[in-house]
Amino acid sequence: MQTKKTLNQPGQGLPKNPFIIPNNNRIYSNRNKQKIARDMLERYTGSPAEAFGKQIILTNFDYYLERFHTLCGDKRTQGSAMGVVHSSSTGVSIIDFSIGSPTAALIIELLAIVDPKAVLLLGMCGGLHRSLKVGDFILPTAAIRDEGASRHFMPVQVPALPTFKIQKFVSQIIVEKGMDYRTGVVHTTDYRFWEFDEKFKAQLYEERALAIEMESATLFVAGFASKVPIGALLLVSDLPLVRGGIKTKKSAKAVFRQFTDLHLEIGIKSMSEIAERGEHIRHYKW
Repeated sequence: MQTKKTLNQPGQGLPKNPFIIPNNNRIYSNRNKQKIARDMLERYTGSPAEAFGKQIILTNFDYYLERFHTLCGDKRTQGSAMGVVHSSSTGVSIIDFSIGSPTAALIIELLAIVDPKAVLLLGMCGGLHRSLKVGDFILPTAAIRDEGASRHFMPVQVPALPTFKIQKFVSQIIVEKGMDYRTGVVHTTDYRFWEFDEKFKAQLYEERALAIEMESATLFVAGFASKVPIGALLLVSDLPLVRGGIKTKKSAKAVFRQFTDLHLEIGIKSMSEIAERGEHIRHYKW
């Protein structure tokens, strides 16, 4: 008969197996790491951990914080590395965590401290499929792990998948608004200026990836490992495989002006209504 002490050990319920090694590096099982992570979250964002809502939006752009603050935000803070706006009316916080897979992995581990109910990336991506156009929305069903950060959280054979219930909920919100979206696999890379690498572009064609960006796979894998439910709604901001389609300063400004408020509106509505409807997001316990 198992004792109470045995049941509380990592891997509870599993038969004794010398090849199963408890992972004490997980944010939820390491109190020293939790303490440092809380301090880091507050230092990097300039906001106390208690101020964060249970629904959180992630972005790579300061302009999204600016617009969120105008639309529904209360107070904006800036820490040493990231900016945050909280909204008491919606129960949602938004964080500009900068760009790239290392910071994506970092923000997920830091957010594990506040135990969010749902996290949603409102990101931008380069459309790869010829049917896509700037302004299209993509709800990724999976992401290719062509970056280095996610391997620190899960073995390479583990697929990068978003939390299904978050994606399902976002899709319902989009449909209720009478809009359309695309689903498919996106390619996450930490390789900049890949647009000039013909071999890399040929690889993208063979993969049949719908779009390319820099954070989704890391967020999905790190979120899965850290018990943070995470989804993504991506906006096609450029078409890098088309002549003249690579994003520029001028075209980026046009995308912000035309699509940011709509992107935010969907994200805010999705996250706030998850709270209102009391949706259960996690399918099982780790």
